[in-house]
Amino acid sequence: MTTVEEGKRIIITVLGHDRVGIIAGISAILADTQINILDINQTILQGFFTMVMVADITDSTIDIAQLREVLSRKGQEMELQITVQHEDIFRFMHRI
Repeated sequence: MTTVEEGKRIIITVLGHDRVGIIAGISAILADTQINILDINQTILQGFFTMVMVADITDSTIDIAQLREVLSRKGQEMELQITVQHEDIFRFMHRI
């Protein structure tokens, strides 16, 4: 297993009502932009879909700002809240 260089990972969170195609829609965008999903955790809590992805942006064809925009449009289309954070920012915001 190869390790991803520090500073090359992002955290994507997705929240909304459960529906068909959420994972497919998000992962298709990531695949199209050469972003590799390293880890994914999703669950449905009383009809609400929640997902957290850790992804490698080493070979990405777009930057994080562009990815946020693309995923924001997909979120509006699917009535989801999608956030994208650089791993370093996520860690800083969620440290105890």
